[in-house]
Amino acid sequence: MKIASGVCIPKIYTIWPHQVSIGKNCILEHGVYFKYAGIWSRGPSIVIEDEVFIGADCEFNINCGIKISKYSNIASGCKFIDHDHGTKSGMLIGPQASIKGAILLEKDVWLGCNVVVLKGVSIGAGSIVAAGAVVTKSIPANQIWGGVPAKFLKNRI
Repeated sequence: MKIASGVCIPKIYTIWPHQVSIGKNCILEHGVYFKYAGIWSRGPSIVIEDEVFIGADCEFNINCGIKISKYSNIASGCKFIDHDHGTKSGMLIGPQASIKGAILLEKDVWLGCNVVVLKGVSIGAGSIVAAGAVVTKSIPANQIWGGVPAKFLKNRI
């Protein structure tokens, strides 16, 4: 695991530590789980840039990749899942190939408690996602979204 200077890390969990890179002056609360859901490969696939806050019990369930850009705030209980099961009819779900898409949080994003961000989503700089939302599609910069699935609420002023 690559950890830069000034990082505060309590007890966390990880499967493949070399897949995780944490930038300078980040704060992680207890119970964060970095799960690289794949066989061994070169990393990192989970990249946390400088000055990021990650609340208690967040889960990064990553197979493709995730980048959390500088100054972002991730409240407790958030989950990031960049892959999904295949859904073709007439076939068993489990053996189908995964559907994957990297996740990107641009600079200065704020996610409220228990937000779920799914595969292929980008959240634009300065955007806010309300607590409990499930983000299934990309969000432009400086917008506020909420709900299940997450929908546009208003622009930041």
